[in-house]
Amino acid sequence: MTQHEDVVIVGAGVIGLASALALLESGRGATVIDAGRIGGGSSHGNCGTITPSHAPPLAAPGMVATALKWMFTPDAPLYVKPGINPLLWRWLLHFAARCNERDWRASAAAKGAMLNDSRARIEDWVSRFGLQCEFQPSGEDYVFRDPRELEHGLREVELLRELGVPVEVLDGAAYETMEPALKPGIAGAIRFDGDASLRPDRYVAELARAVRERGGTIREHCEVSAIEAGRRVRVETAQGAVQARDVVVATGAWSPQRADAFGVPMLKRVLQPGKGYSITYSRPARVPRRPLVLHERSVCVTVWDQGFRLGSTMEFSGYDTSLNPRRLAALERGAAEYLHDPVGPQVQERWYGWRPMSRDDVPVIGAVPGRDGLWLATGHGMMGVSMSAATAQLLADLMAGRTPALDPAPFRMERFVR
Repeated sequence: MTQHEDVVIVGAGVIGLASALALLESGRGATVIDAGRIGGGSSHGNCGTITPSHAPPLAAPGMVATALKWMFTPDAPLYVKPGINPLLWRWLLHFAARCNERDWRASAAAKGAMLNDSRARIEDWVSRFGLQCEFQPSGEDYVFRDPRELEHGLREVELLRELGVPVEVLDGAAYETMEPALKPGIAGAIRFDGDASLRPDRYVAELARAVRERGGTIREHCEVSAIEAGRRVRVETAQGAVQARDVVVATGAWSPQRADAFGVPMLKRVLQPGKGYSITYSRPARVPRRPLVLHERSVCVTVWDQGFRLGSTMEFSGYDTSLNPRRLAALERGAAEYLHDPVGPQVQERWYGWRPMSRDDVPVIGAVPGRDGLWLATGHGMMGVSMSAATAQLLADLMAGRTPALDPAPFRMERFVR
């Protein structure tokens, strides 16, 4: 028999679960379905920072030249694997066209609004829903060893302040006295006191708990093979058909793979999987007092009660499933340039995950044109955890016909057909 649900959310990552929670809070029903397990994608192994500081998009002036320089360096922070992939190369051309001042600022404004909203909303959720995820209003520091790179990084400070992000610039000598975990030779640091951190796997697990406690259902290991629009939306799953009033596609980096089956073929052109890596260790003797971005090496460092993580890098290699030891080693080498204790005594996990990278580095949120009852919440790039609560509330408000706190226009899919 066909089951009947109010809202079906396809994807049990951080965006899908946060969306379910916001919908339940607004009085809707929510059933979350995932082909794998809760938080099995990029929600699991990222660095867990909540970062209004990351509002400037990857598509920045000068990025094309940087990408070309790094293309044949397999352990570079940004790497495009050579090969014939027409969808990737088309995506890269659109991405390159946005590497200009005007588009960079427009994307930064959209991201900044969402990140600022989500930063405050996540802290409220942690308190209101009792989320045990090691949330800390920790701030975050970008650390530089090269004075030229520091000068380049300072170019974003004015824009970030315009976007309401608090910024403090520290000289190297002063910063070294504040952060004894760092080796000498720091040129300077940019401090973002408004950023925060949490343990992402626990955040996702706690979102799942909160969803279930409020009457939501989560089905793991249940693949969705098709979504068909109609008077009610029909979802074909491995456990039978489900009909729903509304369906939300929150499948992250898998969205392009399922685009045709879900009736949203444009997602194949709009999104590409961007592969990231992390290594988690037991805590070393000396750890940074707050999360760091080791800027020249694009390595993020976060510390929790029982863990120490190095992460980041961006690799465009399609859905390559290998755990590239060269790129993992680059994280450790980068950390060793900055930190007295760059790794912990025991490796707990070596990880990779795909981020859903949109070609303007802004997520895709809202109704699918011409397909009543079908909604999108995907394309968050490296900011899924950071943007989770704001995305969820925006989606819940749009589905209820309420005026949302954020302008929804920059996030609509229609922007890609202009």
